Amino acid sequence: MEKSLILDTDMLTNEMKLILEIITSDRPEDLRKDKAGLFKDCKWDAFLRLAMHHRVYSVLYMQMKDMGDDMVPPAVIQRLYRQYCANTLRMLHLSSEIEHIGKELTGRGLRCLFLKGPVLGQDLYGSVSLRTCSDLDLLVPLAELVRAETILITLGYEKDDYIESVLGDWKWRHHHLTFFHPVKGIKVELHWRLNPFPSKEPKFNELWLRKRRSTLFGSPIYYLGREDLFVFLVTHGARHGWSRLRWLLDIKQLLNQQPDHGQIMNRLRRRRCVRAGGQSVVLASSLLQAPLAPELQQLASRRRSVRLAQGAMFYLSQMVHLHKEPIPEEVGAYHKRHLFALMPLRHKCLFILSFMMPYPEDVKVIRLPRMLHYIYIPLRPFLWAWRKSVGVQK
Repeated sequence: MEKSLILDTDMLTNEMKLILEIITSDRPEDLRKDKAGLFKDCKWDAFLRLAMHHRVYSVLYMQMKDMGDDMVPPAVIQRLYRQYCANTLRMLHLSSEIEHIGKELTGRGLRCLFLKGPVLGQDLYGSVSLRTCSDLDLLVPLAELVRAETILITLGYEKDDYIESVLGDWKWRHHHLTFFHPVKGIKVELHWRLNPFPSKEPKFNELWLRKRRSTLFGSPIYYLGREDLFVFLVTHGARHGWSRLRWLLDIKQLLNQQPDHGQIMNRLRRRRCVRAGGQSVVLASSLLQAPLAPELQQLASRRRSVRLAQGAMFYLSQMVHLHKEPIPEEVGAYHKRHLFALMPLRHKCLFILSFMMPYPEDVKVIRLPRMLHYIYIPLRPFLWAWRKSVGVQK
């Protein structure tokens, strides 16, 4: 694989390298000659597990469906085909729900932007069947959050009321509420921020002015403008360590659309996520041969960008499940260090200072009336020390 930027990929398995080759190839059938060794040594069970974990089985199927039996066992193609069909049905189901929710919110005068799901499949890949998705994400203004929550509940969604809050810290410590429809089996994440603290968030009105209307629906369904979407995908993928190859593939597909690279750099700076942006373009260029304009090539050539991208190889060299408890101790520790390295100095300072603000766990140690919750701020160091001394863990 030709690379515009070189990363050390020795830690990647043979199967992972083969997946990268297949995804990036313009002529997959020619890989029989060019990458015969990868096919010969491939452990196909491991290949399928990686395809499922990284959520790229639909793209792999489209690339591999015409490969001969001498290259790929028929059972592998059949398994990918079944997953491709199941994903297509799931995306159609989610598309119907997007239109239903969008009509209800818009009909009541509430603005919303859909962040992921079938909308992205159509925009980035030209087909909802080529991108996987398990839930729906939508962004509303904070001032309209309660109204949006009420509407979802009237539509049959049940709120997962897992957020505990002290002094209203939920507004900045968290960034979305979770709802689940018990009959339709659909999960919805209702965002009032794109990312959790300490990210620098754009105003909803700014995003709304730059919105796009999805061509997938007859009714008006809106999503992020191209450059705003790039920054969102960058920060989302970086926050999760790029532990799903699908997120990097999204970056490549968006770069193929030739967005305004000057605007991308401007928004990366304004959002203080240049480090994450540099990491993403190095990974996308090195692993997936994503095209880089001069502005992004300059960003990718920075030592810090390459170092952070190399750090993300930890997640691609193994199947890391950051949302599956319990997270192995070494993985959790590495992820905390990696996220901290992505923060600019200002965000690092804010992140450290945030530990001085009270947590719900502090309320469980000493219960004070709500009007006196501000006292938890000076008590915070002592309550933390007390909880540690008696073995109470967050």
